[in-house]
Amino acid sequence: MKIVNFKINGKNKFGILNDKGIIDASAIYGNRYSSLKDFLEHENVASLGAIASLSADYSIEEVEFIPVIDNPNKIICVGMNYSEKRVEFNELNPEPTLFVRFADSQTGHLSFVNKPAESREFDYEGELAVIIGKKCSHVSEHDALKYVAGYSCYMDGSARDWQHSWYTAGKNWPRTGAFGPYLTCSDEIPDPHNLQIRTFLNSQEVQCDNTKNMIHKIPYLISYISTFTSLSAGDVIITGSPGGVGKKRTPPLFLKEGDCIEVEIEGLGRLKNHIKESVTA
Repeated sequence: MKIVNFKINGKNKFGILNDKGIIDASAIYGNRYSSLKDFLEHENVASLGAIASLSADYSIEEVEFIPVIDNPNKIICVGMNYSEKRVEFNELNPEPTLFVRFADSQTGHLSFVNKPAESREFDYEGELAVIIGKKCSHVSEHDALKYVAGYSCYMDGSARDWQHSWYTAGKNWPRTGAFGPYLTCSDEIPDPHNLQIRTFLNSQEVQCDNTKNMIHKIPYLISYISTFTSLSAGDVIITGSPGGVGKKRTPPLFLKEGDCIEVEIEGLGRLKNHIKESVTA
């Protein structure tokens, strides 16, 4: 199943995406759950299969996509997790490079991604996002994937000239991280480490790799992270970007207003956004 988080008539909803449109799951559940995250905290995502054959309530054109999880407790990002990327940045640290994103730095599929007015080096990074399905702590690698609700695409926009010697300032400007288009349930992705991942800038491919080339695999990341902090339903782990980012190109290739940036991952869809220059107050 593909689960979409969306807004219509000013109300946030979630539902099942099929070839006819969107089944409004939040209405079927009597609006008991305020968000997809809230649903995951109380139900197994597989339970939505019981309503997957119902008629669609909305067409895709009617709704506004919002981030797959718009209100996660935690967004933990993994840097330097592909060999080519490590070479580009001369990364030698053998342990996972982790940083955080804030929930309000996100936007959804087909919406604008804001280029910070204060940045002249706003870069693209296409990544695989892992959505946690139930609370866990000190998880073993063997059991880690049992705690995954599903996967999605992420465009981890980076203000390179604000990263300095840490990542936080470069990663948390409003609407710089695009998340979508939907959550693909984990049972549809038997091996998350064999997916082609590509990024396109104005229809030109700028990143291409396969998730099998991750340095730190998803079970290890969940085990490692859950050792020092509990993970909750709806938490998101962004697993790193392949090489080919704009910062390391000659000449550098940065995002500007009007650009179209797309992240496509095999089996997970194609996240699409246009870039808009933010305006300082």
